[in-house]
Amino acid sequence: MLKTISITISGKVQGVFYRQTAKEKARELGLSGEVRNLEDGNVLIIATGTDEQLNNLVEWSKKGPPRAVVTGVKIRELPLHTFERFAVVR
Repeated sequence: MLKTISITISGKVQGVFYRQTAKEKARELGLSGEVRNLEDGNVLIIATGTDEQLNNLVEWSKKGPPRAVVTGVKIRELPLHTFERFAVVR
């Protein structure tokens, strides 16, 4: 069964290729959704997939790309939303 979650990642997560690598990881996992920078310096991922796919993305999010320093990850379940693919929103 599909579901949609939001993942808000805090720390040193902008300017370290977090969005691009999140897109690559999400596509590798077969997820759809989007990733964007927030004005407060955090990164927001909204993703739709199975529990297993989403859990894998959450676990990846806790570390992120090599130059990221993640200090917090907040997960929220959202109403089901379908996306055509996974994209970086600028």
